[in-house]
Amino acid sequence: MLARLRELPHEVRQYLLVTGNYWAFTLTDGALRMLVVLHFHSLGYSALDIALLFLFYEAFGVVTNLVGGWLGARLGLNRTMNAGLAMQLVALGMLLVPEPMLTVVWVMIAQALSGIAKDLNKMSAKSAIKVLVPKGQQASESQSALYRWVALLTGSKNALKGLGFFLGGAALSLIGFQGTVLAMWLMLAVVLVLSLRKLSASLGQSQASRKPAFREMFSTSRAVNVLSAARMCLFAARDVWFVVALPVYLAEVHGWNFWTVGILMAAWVIGYGGVQTQAPHITGPIARRLSGEAGVRWMTVLLAGVLALLPALMASMSLDVQQGGDSSVAILLGLAPLEWLIIGLLVFGVIFAVNSSWHSYLIVRFARSEGVSMDVGFYYMANAMGRLLGTLLSGWLYQAYGLEACLWWSAALVAASAVMAIALPSDTQHASTQETPTSRQAE
Repeated sequence: MLARLRELPHEVRQYLLVTGNYWAFTLTDGALRMLVVLHFHSLGYSALDIALLFLFYEAFGVVTNLVGGWLGARLGLNRTMNAGLAMQLVALGMLLVPEPMLTVVWVMIAQALSGIAKDLNKMSAKSAIKVLVPKGQQASESQSALYRWVALLTGSKNALKGLGFFLGGAALSLIGFQGTVLAMWLMLAVVLVLSLRKLSASLGQSQASRKPAFREMFSTSRAVNVLSAARMCLFAARDVWFVVALPVYLAEVHGWNFWTVGILMAAWVIGYGGVQTQAPHITGPIARRLSGEAGVRWMTVLLAGVLALLPALMASMSLDVQQGGDSSVAILLGLAPLEWLIIGLLVFGVIFAVNSSWHSYLIVRFARSEGVSMDVGFYYMANAMGRLLGTLLSGWLYQAYGLEACLWWSAALVAASAVMAIALPSDTQHASTQETPTSRQAE
């Protein structure tokens, strides 16, 4: 096995190492998210209180993506990736203190470090793909190859995050909060040692004699800026009902235990990740019909427009999910409100996964080849802004108005993302854009 790995091209070996690094980190990140939500809900924290525990996690992610992209271009993506792993070890270590010390402020600080770590790791992994795509494919096949590589990394990451959700809920029941945190700390420590030894020192580092200035971390590309704004609304639309409101609703209204909540959330994210890996095949037939200089723009608008219909449909059925009541529509079709909610959640995951994978491909496509981490970092800063907005809205809206209000906000935010995508420039207006992946992306 090791001999076969050594025979692979250098870029492929580095890609596998980056992906494995990202997988391990994501597994702990998903488990930690579920641990915090369920553990502190069991201690009597309200939905808004739990949302506030993630305030620094998301807020520091905004800054990290912006500054991290600049640091990646100057210092190399290997250093930013390994720094993320090391910082996650510190964050997990902070949660190993005796339970009376796990105050809101202490956990918020630990989550802040975890947020910085996660976004350093993610920015480094996504940026590395642009660098590692085989140079021989940078002409006609480059964009379809790039799309497949990004889809594989993003989809597999989310599948592992879903597994982390399940392991977090299961381990909380089996070995408790601190036992789970300790197991994750030991696993990441091993990954960090391997990454320090094997990851290329020059990965993603700017080769230009002039290092990028700090002010250059703000993107001047219209395509990157518009896509970033659309991404912010897209991820706020997901988290406004998924990140806090849904697990708390299932535990509070329907009495689901940690295992059951963890299994559902895990299945959703694993399925979501699986769909992401297949996004190039799903979008291929549509892309062929939308070929031309405006194809990328209208593909983005179309995917978001379809997604916006789903939470609006779910909310318009008057499910009364906060009280667990029955709606006339649900009774007519023979399904209980909770069954409608779960079906809607699964369909939302499929359509959202395609949107997310398409967006992830576009930012790597639009990013500059030299100093790619700065454009990717700026874009994921907007992604973190969306998660921050969605997390806070999720806690507040659910506590004040219930899950139905969260669904309406989700629909409005996705619709805003679709409207913003109309402003994306056509391919001919973007100097660095190459051939649109139409026929090849479905291969």
